[in-house]
Amino acid sequence: MTTKEFEIFFRKLYLPLGMYALRIVDDADLAEDLVQDAFMKAWFYIENDGEIINFSSFMYKTVRNLCLSYLRDRKEMLDESNLPEVSEDEIDTSFRDARIWKAIDGLPEKCREVFLMSKRDGLTNEEIAEELGISIKTVKNQMTKAFSRLRDALSDGHKPFFLPFL
Repeated sequence: MTTKEFEIFFRKLYLPLGMYALRIVDDADLAEDLVQDAFMKAWFYIENDGEIINFSSFMYKTVRNLCLSYLRDRKEMLDESNLPEVSEDEIDTSFRDARIWKAIDGLPEKCREVFLMSKRDGLTNEEIAEELGISIKTVKNQMTKAFSRLRDALSDGHKPFFLPFL
């Protein structure tokens, strides 16, 4: 595998692998560290003449194993059967989650802030308006704008698009 091919896989898999690791360890910073470690392991393996037939599958298994090791070392893991297996559904879910978060990150700053306060933090329109010092109508307009932009960004030309976490 060339450096360029590795970089292409990195760009394609980094965020989905992060979402997968996040579901296992429930800590965003830790998940990111574990994904970085997995890419380092893959790179060292390739540099030492190792051949990886299915890079995507290799990376998901490596991330899963790193997550398991982390939890086992901290004795936080009670039952391995509760951890997501590396399946097509799990990979599809991590790619879907990555697309959603990428679309959310693409929202204008104020729009994203209002959207996350509502959907991630569970605040009401009134609470958001009070905290940000804006009108309730502005909050509603920002939410409408967010939904419209997310729908457009995630639809792939097929309307309507269902946002699974909403």
